[in-house]
Amino acid sequence: MPEQKTPLTRRKLLSMIGQVAGGSVMYQAMTSLGHAAESSYTGPIQLGKAKPGASVVVLGAGLAGMVAAVELRNAGYKVTVLEYQNRAGGRAWTLRGGDSFTELDGTTQTVGFAKGNYLNPGPWRVPHNHHAMMDLYRRYGIQLDVFNQVNHNAYVHSSKAFGGKPQRFRHVSTDFRGHVSELLAKATNQGALDAVIRKEDAEKLLAALKSYGALDKEYRYAASLHTSEYRGYDIDPGGGLMDRAKASQPIALHDVLQSNLWSQIGAGNLTEFHSTIFQPHGGMDMLPKALAKDLGQAIQYNARVTQIAQNDKAVTVSYTRNGAPQQVQADWCVCTIPASILAQMDIQVGDTMRAGIEALPYGSSMKIGLEFKRRFWEEDERIYGGITNTDLPIQQISYPSNDYMSAGPAVLLGAYAFENTNAYRFSSLTPKERIRLAVEYGSQIHPQYKQEFRNGVSVAWHRMGWIQGCFGAWNDTLREQHYDNMAQIDNRLVLAGEHISFIPAWQEGAVLSSLNAVQRLHAKAAAL
Repeated sequence: MPEQKTPLTRRKLLSMIGQVAGGSVMYQAMTSLGHAAESSYTGPIQLGKAKPGASVVVLGAGLAGMVAAVELRNAGYKVTVLEYQNRAGGRAWTLRGGDSFTELDGTTQTVGFAKGNYLNPGPWRVPHNHHAMMDLYRRYGIQLDVFNQVNHNAYVHSSKAFGGKPQRFRHVSTDFRGHVSELLAKATNQGALDAVIRKEDAEKLLAALKSYGALDKEYRYAASLHTSEYRGYDIDPGGGLMDRAKASQPIALHDVLQSNLWSQIGAGNLTEFHSTIFQPHGGMDMLPKALAKDLGQAIQYNARVTQIAQNDKAVTVSYTRNGAPQQVQADWCVCTIPASILAQMDIQVGDTMRAGIEALPYGSSMKIGLEFKRRFWEEDERIYGGITNTDLPIQQISYPSNDYMSAGPAVLLGAYAFENTNAYRFSSLTPKERIRLAVEYGSQIHPQYKQEFRNGVSVAWHRMGWIQGCFGAWNDTLREQHYDNMAQIDNRLVLAGEHISFIPAWQEGAVLSSLNAVQRLHAKAAAL
């Protein structure tokens, strides 16, 4: 697969806006693009009591479906959940050794990871400001680990800069900040900002830039023990008669700018990536397992929905389970089936809702998990968690944020292509070829790859038959035309899921959508 220039994704664009214009402008841009990830959740909902004998059928046992089912059951509804797969959780999925799954073309992968190792092929982190998710973790007693999003000792990498050699994040980040601070200090001292800043503010600005950019007394960013406190030393301070500390040499401004590596250092400025970020201990499916246990026999697995019909009194869902056709009738329906699948089904809804379902495209995503014989990134390179970004088609390498310094095999995320042509390009290949390329590309950053590699697994979301995509890919025009229509209660049916939210591709969006849907559905049921 030939190397391609990585396109400007929404996340990269937002990161660049944050670097140049600051957090407030970045947040406005996030809002306009549907990526404002701060949650509006204020606490558990209180539905009140359902009418005696009231019933609901919930389609899908992902997070949105199970949260809806729990809330409605607690309110007194008789709840039935139909789930297409033989497990709960949907995209909140964890792959462990021995697990197997099949793609659209019939290709089956069996995971070969050692015991205790795993990959989260869908969601893999939870921001601290996703309050509904954090509340669910607390309510169900799910242990959380800190997810290391920004590691200053990880790498940023361009195949076209520095001879293809990866650079430490701390070097590029510190040098970019230092050089920009020096330029701004020069402009301030030369009076170039006199028209926009008062004298007393200019003095404060110079003091701030000196501190922020690690500048010397002449407001220069240059090699010194002081700058090395930020970017690291060539020889670290020691003790006794060890060699004295030696300052490191900053990368020249021209080289930083021309490398384009500055575009890889700003992701941590996005609100969704602010510390602290979490991950469930043991895998992302810990919460789905707890919800499924709570719901018990209310969930029917291996249930493939084929038709949704409704009238003024009830909803009838036809489905096959283990090859046998069946039906369930209920007063109400909460449908969390992704629009990518719902658009292919026989459903009885109004024209405006149907138009929205059929119009909503699904974004691309592809992940590859690679298991290695040892944690060479820790042992050889002192990288403990965090993410290396690269212009290679794999785009990201994420190091595990758990079990630090443990012996034996370990899994890292060897490729994560999200919402761009790299995701489609990888998805067009066989799993074996995807994994081979991930090892090949990754070895340009970590030469240990080929010697240490054990096995891998790849999930290309457009090839997963039960969703055929990763997330609802709204834009402003589509939202204006269809979003409200899709979110309305259609007679006795309401849609829920991340695709019916303003936090797409996040579990928080799915949960908030679900909570809002059941509140409105219950209010309508109570009013009849």
